[in-house]
Amino acid sequence: MSALGREDIIVIVGGVIPHQDYDYLYEHGAFAIFGPGTRIPEAAMKIMEEVNRRFSE
Repeated sequence: MSALGREDIIVIVGGVIPHQDYDYLYEHGAFAIFGPGTRIPEAAMKIMEEVNRRFSE
């Protein structure tokens, strides 16, 4: 997203994604990957913490 000047967009990935693909996704801008079994409250907290970190100025 930085190449497009859109650092304000947080990329979140979810679903059945092979673990061998995680590094690639992180290297290409994914903030978080939530696979099957992810507890919704934990995912929500992680996302909200990042939103607060990036946008609380």
